[in-house]
Amino acid sequence: MDAQRLDLWFFYARLAKSRNLCSNFIEKGAVRLNGQRILKAHSKVRVGDILTFPLPSAPMTIKVWQVLKLGNRRGPAPEAMQLYLDIKE
Repeated sequence: MDAQRLDLWFFYARLAKSRNLCSNFIEKGAVRLNGQRILKAHSKVRVGDILTFPLPSAPMTIKVWQVLKLGNRRGPAPEAMQLYLDIKE
């Protein structure tokens, strides 16, 4: 597996409580993938990609994450944090 749907990856990374919420967040145009605005939840994310987005729970907080791994399940928070590197803290 060299790519994964962005909504699924966000769900595994625990950005939101459901995959549907992740899809809606992406389709609002709030996410940039490698600098390009993304409007489709089925867009593919790969290791090394850079994601820029406001936190759904705190819209004034902008996050920049580098994808380190593709997920295979929605695990506990420490496991989810291994999927990305927070570039802008």
